[in-house]
Amino acid sequence: MEPVAIDGRALGRRGVATRARLLEATEVLLETHGIRDLRVVDIARRVGTSPATFYQYFRDVGDAVLALSAEVGEDLAPIEELLDRSWDGPEGLATARALVGAFIAFWDDHRAILRTRNLAAQEGDPRFREVRSAALAPLRKGLAAKVAAGQAAGRVAADLSPIAAASALASMLERMAAFHTDLEAYGATDADVVETTARIVFQTVTGRAE
Repeated sequence: MEPVAIDGRALGRRGVATRARLLEATEVLLETHGIRDLRVVDIARRVGTSPATFYQYFRDVGDAVLALSAEVGEDLAPIEELLDRSWDGPEGLATARALVGAFIAFWDDHRAILRTRNLAAQEGDPRFREVRSAALAPLRKGLAAKVAAGQAAGRVAADLSPIAAASALASMLERMAAFHTDLEAYGATDADVVETTARIVFQTVTGRAE
């Protein structure tokens, strides 16, 4: 959906550019500020504009963070292609590795906004819960389809709920992506994280070890 001004007007090229700069500044400032500490004046100052300009596009800081969360979530789209591939052949595990690596890279690129989005969702804000759920929906749907295919082939237990299994795996992927650097203190490298997580995902959805 095309972005609009706060009053519903369609944005021209200049307005789209200004809105994008405000969102970029918001994401950068979230690296060092919590959503409750971040002020409109801080965002406007970083862009070199006034708070009045900010309010032409967003109601408040939370509104800007919500818009940014929705835009960032769209970056997960390339992962759908990896889920569309068949995981039955010898390249199946490699594809699972590629999926995990891409998901971790997605988190590394947008860590501040994703952390803020998830915190707001966990605290019960329905807007952020909806945005998070929408972003992860293709991942859950694709993994659930893999589980169902594994069940049809007789390799995955029939009493496993595809959507429940997919949701559990999606949650695991988020946690591993969010905290993978913390595991370095325990001797686990990024390569270890990708390999281990990929094998858990692969074995769960296909019933195969290799």
